[in-house]
Amino acid sequence: QVHVLESGGGLVQAGGSLRLSCKTPRTILSVFTSSTIGWYRQAPGEERELVANIGYGGSTQYADSVKDRFTISRDNVKRTVYLQMNSLKPEDTGVYYCNLHSTSGNYWGQGTQVTVSS
Repeated sequence: QVHVLESGGGLVQAGGSLRLSCKTPRTILSVFTSSTIGWYRQAPGEERELVANIGYGGSTQYADSVKDRFTISRDNVKRTVYLQMNSLKPEDTGVYYCNLHSTSGNYWGQGTQVTVSS
């Protein structure tokens, strides 16, 4: 059973920074290292959208709205993926979800709230 646990959200002023963590402590290492892991966000009344993801080889993909501000990284030994968010804007507000996509399934966490005040 894969458990996805997000943390690191909070309230921050515009221009500030947060680092989100996505931990999957019970994931078999080989499953984690072969997975693509992504961060998604959902603002009130909006659909869930991809923010960034990182492949098993370390390749990354970012939404245009966060390029040059957010950085996704992974630590396979710790089975953790990070999302460093800098220069935050009010439009970055939403619930951030972590997704682990592997050959054995697609797994979501419960989300962590990020609120950016103007």
